[in-house]
Amino acid sequence: MKKIFALLALVVPMLAFASGGEVALDSAPERNTDLAGLQRGAKLFVNYCLNCHSASMVRYNRMKDIGLTEQQIKDNLLFAGAKVGDTMNVAMNAADAKAWFGARPPDLSLVARARGTDWLYTYMRSFYRDESRPTGWNNTVFPNVGMPHVLWELQGVYEKPAAEAEEKGHAEGHEAALHAPVVLKQVSPGKLSPAEYDAAVADLVGFLEWMGEPQQNYRKQLGVWVLIFLAFFWVVAWRFNAAYWKDVK
Repeated sequence: MKKIFALLALVVPMLAFASGGEVALDSAPERNTDLAGLQRGAKLFVNYCLNCHSASMVRYNRMKDIGLTEQQIKDNLLFAGAKVGDTMNVAMNAADAKAWFGARPPDLSLVARARGTDWLYTYMRSFYRDESRPTGWNNTVFPNVGMPHVLWELQGVYEKPAAEAEEKGHAEGHEAALHAPVVLKQVSPGKLSPAEYDAAVADLVGFLEWMGEPQQNYRKQLGVWVLIFLAFFWVVAWRFNAAYWKDVK
């Protein structure tokens, strides 16, 4: 039984990964050490995501780690009477959320660790108009998603190519055609240019990654110093060992 459980533990995640790998993902720009980018991402998260999604494992005052003062957090990122020491929760009722979206919006504290930054970066840039959906929106990375496109005013409105064009691409039989991302067509511009919107999404995804492990940069820095110490200690131990045994024959 132990062998069976061990095998399942290995196979199930691989199957889950394979099922989500049908669309090529774009690489998310690095934002780990960009404090200005993380601050912009925090602003986007609070203004656009925190209306429906919570981040219950993170407190507002933790954003002091990305260079914000407590007063800046109070003035710019706190709404509806929340306190700076509170966790980032939403007041939306779970029953209402299920009725509106078909499911309760998930907590985003660890979404970057669960999905990956490349998936999030591609997903937030892959919404298109679909009047057949209850929200009026669909997504090429997450088909039939219940989430509306909350950033549409920034990105603008996109449409998916005609089904005939897609069928032609698949009929060619090329492996690249099966896995290439669908190129959406912009039909209405947003407040940001495509390049500016991509940069804004990168900031947002970077903030989501930071929320998943706020101590990530410190952990990496500490790891470097630990390796340096171990290397130095190894030299000291080696020389001490040589000195101790030099008179032993």
